[in-house]
Amino acid sequence: MRCFLATLAFLLCLPAATLAATHEPDPVDLEAQFQRGMAAVGEAIATPDSDRRDVLLDEAIAAFHGMLVANPGLVRVRLELAHAFFLKGEDSLARQHFEDVLAGEVPDAVRANVNRFLAEIRARRRWSFNLGFALAPDTNIGATSDERIIYIFGLPFERDAEELSTSGVGLSAWLSGEYQYPLGERRRLRAGADVSRRDYAGSRFDQTFVSVHGGPRWLVGANAEASMLASVQRRWIGGGQFYDAHGARLEAARRVSRQVTTFTRASYHHRSYRTETQLNGPVADVILGGAWIVGPTIRADGALGWGRERTELERWRHERKWLRLGVSVSLPLGFTVGGSGEIRWTDYEGNWYPHTQGEPREDRTRSLRLSVYNRAFAWRGFSPRLSLVHEVRETNAQLYDYQRTGGELSLVRVF
Repeated sequence: MRCFLATLAFLLCLPAATLAATHEPDPVDLEAQFQRGMAAVGEAIATPDSDRRDVLLDEAIAAFHGMLVANPGLVRVRLELAHAFFLKGEDSLARQHFEDVLAGEVPDAVRANVNRFLAEIRARRRWSFNLGFALAPDTNIGATSDERIIYIFGLPFERDAEELSTSGVGLSAWLSGEYQYPLGERRRLRAGADVSRRDYAGSRFDQTFVSVHGGPRWLVGANAEASMLASVQRRWIGGGQFYDAHGARLEAARRVSRQVTTFTRASYHHRSYRTETQLNGPVADVILGGAWIVGPTIRADGALGWGRERTELERWRHERKWLRLGVSVSLPLGFTVGGSGEIRWTDYEGNWYPHTQGEPREDRTRSLRLSVYNRAFAWRGFSPRLSLVHEVRETNAQLYDYQRTGGELSLVRVF
């Protein structure tokens, strides 16, 4: 009943004029497609058969999605798509589209309804999953230098060929899942795991990462939350165990306005390496970031980071700082394009001879990522996305500079 009343509120409060398009196809076809979607949602709400309900919601989602492929600026259609996802339990997608709606010009009554749906999504969250895979070509798999000569006491020494950069095409896959057990109206117990794998020909550059986490989550007011999680990690490189880590992380997020959200994450882990024990020690990271929904079709985000590693061997101890900015734009004809840039400063301690003249090592790393996908090409909600990444490290230490250009052809869950 509550969902039915909310649907009526949507219809009464949001003017039909919001169907006006910036890239306008035949308005008669638009209206017919919109009414088909609305009829499917209404029938889905009324039917007691859960299987039939899912079929009807899929029909509605397909209708609204088709309209937004042609013109992503249809705020009313985006609202109804978010509502259909909400009814089907696709909360991540529902939240994304509800947030996009809030960034547009909508009546106060609709904005209040959307905020109530967002609050319910946050409160009812239980299971969450993320699965993906990609084909990943890379011109420099190990991020190694192409310098053939290293100078020691002014004398040149030639490096072995296998130490130089290697290109290749890899396969990557990732899976994460989490369950949140309710402990009360505003408390949850989180438990989850993350697994990722990147595989190239042979085993030298293969990497596997596994982490498990658990701890409480608090819902603070209507627009904020915080979690404190214990964490255990293990990484393998080249088929062998690289390190184990255990520690904790703090996560917090807050919606500061209808268009802006902020988040922070702080972690502290102690790493123990299997063979390179000189790298043993604590690792700390802090990230402050936010997202700005400029409008229903434009999203921008950014983050500042700081980290420190205190290894047993002084020369590997370092601090790092980084800045990342990105933007994503949904265009007519189904295209979504995005870009982001990052710069990272890493300053080491100790004597880095013979790689330097005896001073500490200093790295500056820049990267640029561009991506594109088309929302019209989808299979079970997944669309192929093409990404291109270029990264350059400049350093005062011999053999630690590099350039690499890589790509990814991945499947992403988008609407």
